[in-house]
Amino acid sequence: MTSPREFWSLFEPLHAVTYFTPQAGAAFEAAGLTGFWRRYFAGRAAALGPVGAGPVTAAFFGFAPRMVARALPDVWTRITPAAAVAARTAGAAAALTALFEGLPESTVVDAADMLEEAARAVALPGRVLAAAHADLPWPAEPVARLWHAATILREHRGDGHVAALLTAGVDGCESLVWRVGLDGGRLRAVTQPARGWTDEEWRAAAERLAARGWLTAEGVATAAGRDAYAEIEVVTDRLAAEAVGDVGRLAPLTERAWSVLPADNPIPLRR
Repeated sequence: MTSPREFWSLFEPLHAVTYFTPQAGAAFEAAGLTGFWRRYFAGRAAALGPVGAGPVTAAFFGFAPRMVARALPDVWTRITPAAAVAARTAGAAAALTALFEGLPESTVVDAADMLEEAARAVALPGRVLAAAHADLPWPAEPVARLWHAATILREHRGDGHVAALLTAGVDGCESLVWRVGLDGGRLRAVTQPARGWTDEEWRAAAERLAARGWLTAEGVATAAGRDAYAEIEVVTDRLAAEAVGDVGRLAPLTERAWSVLPADNPIPLRR
């Protein structure tokens, strides 16, 4: 067993192939849905049903409302939630199957069993995205089952992270500006457009964080800002305390997944 943070660092890359692999895009295109952001919002929100922009903006937290509204509810005229769930699962499973080529089947089955046990054990009250995905039928095939379990666990942690940010009085845009500030501002070019915030909104969020003493005028995190963010992560870990498992059983699979994930990504997922 390991800490919730280390466990997250192993299952999150397995989930993230759904955003960064050609197989994931091809599965949606085969179902009739084109465009990265349509696929993103349809795939991740489908477990909630044919919802509009409001619930998705609230649940996803870091996206500008206008960016969500460009995709939802229009995307449900192009694909049903059930078809989106099926396409997302099929694409992720195809990507992982290719990445796991050459590994013993028992390694994959063992990891899937362990991750499913962990995903079924977490409490779901207050975890809207995690509960929605946990409500979906479990795939029988081991690779798809592994991915489904990783998805429940990452949404469970994400739901808790949003709760931690809200408790600290941080809004969606501020959470991104703050995170970029921790990296010295270098990832703004990746993060800001990926979440749809304007320069004016970004600047206003930076000013609010600077007024709290968490950012410098140049947008770099201060010592106080780093301490405050560390506390957010402590709370997130505490809220994910149930999500633990044997990292040794995931490590060889996660290593394969990392080969297709960009080092600088807006999740933010870091090796």
